[in-house]
Amino acid sequence: MRGLRAPSVSEGGGGTPVRRLRLVCVLCLLVFATGAEAIETRVALVIGNAGYRGLKPLLNPANDARDVAAALRARNFTVIEGTDLDREGMTRAVADFTAKARESDVSLFYYAGHGFQVDGRNYLVPVDAEIRSRDDIERQTVELKRVTDSLEGSRGNHLVFLDACRNNPLRGGSVAATLTDEALRNGLAKVGSAAGFLFSYATQPDNVAFDGGGRNSPFATAFLGHIGTRGQDVGAMMIAVRKDVIAATGGFQVPWENSSLTSQVYFVPGRPEAASPETQLWQLAASSRDPALLRIYLARYTDGAHAGEVQTLLKVASTEPSAGIPRSIPDDRLGDDRLWDYALRSRLRPLVEFYLDRRPDGRHTDEARTLLQNLPTTEDAEIRPEIVCERATTHPRDATANMPGVPLSALAANPEPAIAACRQAREAHPDMPHYTALLARALAAAGRRSEALTYYREAAASGNLRAQVSLGLILETGDGVPRDPKAGIALYETAAEAGSADGAINLAVALMQGAGVATDPKRAVELLKRASEAGSAIATYNLGVLAQDGTIPEQDQALTYFEKATELGEPRGFVPAAILLDEGRGIRKDANAAAEMLLRGIAADTGDAMNQIVHHAESWSPETIRSVQARLKRAGYYDGVVDGRGGPKMSASLQQWRRIGSLDLR
Repeated sequence: MRGLRAPSVSEGGGGTPVRRLRLVCVLCLLVFATGAEAIETRVALVIGNAGYRGLKPLLNPANDARDVAAALRARNFTVIEGTDLDREGMTRAVADFTAKARESDVSLFYYAGHGFQVDGRNYLVPVDAEIRSRDDIERQTVELKRVTDSLEGSRGNHLVFLDACRNNPLRGGSVAATLTDEALRNGLAKVGSAAGFLFSYATQPDNVAFDGGGRNSPFATAFLGHIGTRGQDVGAMMIAVRKDVIAATGGFQVPWENSSLTSQVYFVPGRPEAASPETQLWQLAASSRDPALLRIYLARYTDGAHAGEVQTLLKVASTEPSAGIPRSIPDDRLGDDRLWDYALRSRLRPLVEFYLDRRPDGRHTDEARTLLQNLPTTEDAEIRPEIVCERATTHPRDATANMPGVPLSALAANPEPAIAACRQAREAHPDMPHYTALLARALAAAGRRSEALTYYREAAASGNLRAQVSLGLILETGDGVPRDPKAGIALYETAAEAGSADGAINLAVALMQGAGVATDPKRAVELLKRASEAGSAIATYNLGVLAQDGTIPEQDQALTYFEKATELGEPRGFVPAAILLDEGRGIRKDANAAAEMLLRGIAADTGDAMNQIVHHAESWSPETIRSVQARLKRAGYYDGVVDGRGGPKMSASLQQWRRIGSLDLR
């Protein structure tokens, strides 16, 4: 991808760093809820219908229902759960649910299975349905309106999640002959206007969703990957879910929701985590020095900010056995609740196994064993070509909460197993250009450029967003083909219009620079803002750069953009945010807040924040350095004088903070 090399926020040689930033190409509200989770009444109905008798059976809904039900129970929901329900079973479950939901603070209905729309009305299909006439529709299905009407006017908030947007099963049958194409559209229809509801669809209204090549559907996988994020309201959670589903399907499906909620809803109330999931896993591993935990980090973040340090720790452990012995942490930084909280949110099987191995008598062992039963096994990952293909070839920019990205260099080291798996996955799912795009990347890594281009073009023509952006970059730069910037820009346009943040970012940079297209800064900013609103960390960071440089008239918003970028997972935002707070550029000076940003950056980025204090301390106010020193002293990492002077004398304490410190920020 374009510009993946991270420019240093602090450039210049030997003396005072030049505090200028460059646009990065692709290539918080704190919520304090005291005891809310304990006193809030929550009820859920979860149905997964897969074993249809008169319609095409589905692969994953029963798995989805079991896994979602388990996740909701872990969040204090009373769950009514059903799989492969006939109409009588569905009707009984709905009646039981709605009676309880009317008296609850939060109710949730999750349905996975066949569903369809007729004349704009949505119907959920029991496994015993045999629909031969239009009259059978009412008699043999459960209309969604029947569920929602019974909840209207009741207290509390009602969440409806519908992973039921497969191809309309009535198309091509005898019923279809009695209905117009407009009346019998694919997917589900948009519904919902009453206050207190959120309707979430696995994909856009009137579109279809993918059943999934693994244990769960893409929507269920993303839902499970984000439901455990502390301090995240359901609206922010659905942005994260949408990003993951778009990445996991190459834009094949785009989750959509319609909300009329009257208050915020949190699955896990409390203060949001101060550190990113990567930083948390790194510091859990570094603080324990446990080789197993260090290897889990490397498996999940192959090219992560701490990968080099983890490899060094593992090398030391292999040459000095005593250094690799897991150590007890006196203040319980690797405590039972902390470790389980991360394992629960990450849904990494090796981490759940690690918890059970290290905490056989822990408070959460029963829940861990239940979760372990619902996670794909190593054997599943080795057998299913879809999983092998995705784990081996997913682009780093398409990494999700459940699927790590793989750098091209790592893929190039052994591309043949990935090529074979992706070919099998492509043949098994001819309607999913996602696997065609992954096959193209594997072939590109193997140096088989001509074949890779063929598949990139095929996937791009079929609407795969990653293929469109990758092919656009190849054409724009002339990477092994005749250079054609206009064709590249056209592909960025197509991808951006379909919802690709990377397409929008590359197009925005081209519009700012006039590369292959007439300059249009106004449209470039509009594209970046749209990508930022969709959850793109890099687009948000770029807006911060443009605001702090005065390129856009929002200099007072630069800090907000940088802070949001860090919350979205872009660690390069910490240093520029600290600079603004330290200098009071466009905002009030705040040395303590600047120090907090620097310390968070030290824990999360590739070393720039630490470099600022050790090698460029003269660029910072003494007040900010003093605040950093005082924070380190309180944590027990610094025993020097709190004098407002940085430099090499702080290197050891900062290194210790990098390995352990942000665990104290929680």
